[in-house]
Amino acid sequence: MRLWGGRFGDGPDSRMADFTRSIEVDAELALDDLAGSIAHVRGLARAGLLTAEEAEALERGLASLRDDVVGGAIVWDPSLEDVHMNLETLLTERVGAVGGKLHTGRSRNDQVATDLRLWTRRTIALLDDGMVDLERALVDLAEREGDAVLPGTTHIQPAQPVLLAHHLLAYVEMLERDRGRLADAKRRLNLSPLGAGALAGAGYPLDREMTAAELGFDGVTANSLDAVSDRDFVVEVMGAAALAMVHLSRLAEELTWWSNPRFGFVRVADAFSTGSSMMPNKKNPDPAELVRGRTAGVIGALAGMLTLIKGLPLAYQRDLQEDKPAFFAAIRTLDTSLAVMTGLIATLVINRERMREAAEEGYTTATALADALVRRGVPFRAAHHIVGGLVGGAEAEGIATLAGLPDEAFHAALDGSDDPVARKLAHERGIAASLRAAATVEGSLASADVIGGTAPTRVAQALAAAKARLGIE
Repeated sequence: MRLWGGRFGDGPDSRMADFTRSIEVDAELALDDLAGSIAHVRGLARAGLLTAEEAEALERGLASLRDDVVGGAIVWDPSLEDVHMNLETLLTERVGAVGGKLHTGRSRNDQVATDLRLWTRRTIALLDDGMVDLERALVDLAEREGDAVLPGTTHIQPAQPVLLAHHLLAYVEMLERDRGRLADAKRRLNLSPLGAGALAGAGYPLDREMTAAELGFDGVTANSLDAVSDRDFVVEVMGAAALAMVHLSRLAEELTWWSNPRFGFVRVADAFSTGSSMMPNKKNPDPAELVRGRTAGVIGALAGMLTLIKGLPLAYQRDLQEDKPAFFAAIRTLDTSLAVMTGLIATLVINRERMREAAEEGYTTATALADALVRRGVPFRAAHHIVGGLVGGAEAEGIATLAGLPDEAFHAALDGSDDPVARKLAHERGIAASLRAAATVEGSLASADVIGGTAPTRVAQALAAAKARLGIE
């Protein structure tokens, strides 16, 4: 089959042919191309452009090609440039001259636009499954180690104690947003470009809407120029993928720190660790590090795609051939990253004692203690000042926790305040014991009793909601 048609007397220079071919990349679209072609054949038959016998022969040939693609029996010919011409040539070899009628009313421009939307729709379903798997692993870990206490931080400094389950569920929330972005992108991309032709629309009375329905689209594109040149859906999905990778990278970063013996919060399973070629003692969380590193590539792919389309006039331009390498690679990276992080989380071992010890360091219950004073009528700024003094005093005396302060320290701090309510509290019976209870880890956790807070009852509710959403019994 001569790709360059009757307009040209000579074939392409071999350097040009090598430079422009895309079969090594777009063979990924083979099943989608065949699905689109089968629907197109049926559309041609409905429009009276194919006899019933011709349509049957073409559909039978396309179905046999689909079986061979699934079975890995197709040998792609690089001289035929792309997946579309490879499949059309193979079809003609199988069904004869009628194969030349397949491309009636269709351009490779609307063909590839359709293929890529079909592929992206399939991919979104695959990624959603991967995200659900990771969410399930996080929820399982949160349930298994639900009451383990973690030092919550801001500015990388000890801040307030939180339940490990609460921390893990934060990533479930991120993944839910990632799923939502992909679902939203799917809603916009699920329109069929087939019938838009090269740029002006097909020159035959094709029922685009019926063909779209056969392919599972929600409708058809409204403008033929836009239909063949639109890659917004690629940008949207790549954007969602980049942000999902950022979320995975944040989790990976924490796991690399937590698995360091100086933290000792978690132990990564041997199956998700590597050693060193030189140092026999090393146990490295390489999968987490690679997820963190490969995030850069997905972000770069998104930036590259935006740059690719920023100066393209209507309609289709050959530049758009370059949308697929980075897009496919980015999606593969996210898919494999989700899988490896799921395995890593599912096999993670938690050191509850070390987490608890760290959660008590840095006077993390100070805010809960100030809140306890506020609940007794002390203005927050005065309470903040009183508790700050208690922290300074504990530090000076080498007392590790606010709950470890003696009664006289609480009484003195209150009595020395400028606030009259605090001074009155200093002489209240049992005040030291009450404040000491508020300054424990358990008291601090319990005080965050709001929707979305880390109080055990609230976390239990959030965990139950996540399980229900994910269909976990």
